[in-house]
Amino acid sequence: MALDKILSIGGKPGLYKLLTQTRGGFVGESLLDGKRVTVGLRSNVSVLSEIAIYTLEEEVPLKEVFQKIKEKENGNKTSVSHKADKIELEEYFFEVLPNYDEDRVYASDIKKIIQWYNILLDNNITEFVEVEVKEEEAPAAADASAEEE
Repeated sequence: MALDKILSIGGKPGLYKLLTQTRGGFVGESLLDGKRVTVGLRSNVSVLSEIAIYTLEEEVPLKEVFQKIKEKENGNKTSVSHKADKIELEEYFFEVLPNYDEDRVYASDIKKIIQWYNILLDNNITEFVEVEVKEEEAPAAADASAEEE
């Protein structure tokens, strides 16, 4: 499942999987306990694929941050809890993303990122970045589709 179907809903703990859209909002399913929730259009909702983290040079998509955590932890859960103290969270995040903007990325943001990563792992959602197609293969695929027409 891609991160564009995973939601963070303001005021509700954890993450939610988008099930269906309705006229007045959508229905989501909690990745923590499987309970379904109906969310209105006025709710503060963020799609994980649209979230980025500030660095000193640019904004890094959350999926790339998750991938860096995955590489650091060899595909396992984080070595630090999201309930750890501020200094420990910042030290850990500095190892993952050394150039993150300490003035605009707060400890509460780092807590969420660590918690979300572990929730995604618990739900076997581990493909954070798309596998890139090699350049040699891409033109061959384009040529094949052109011949079929």
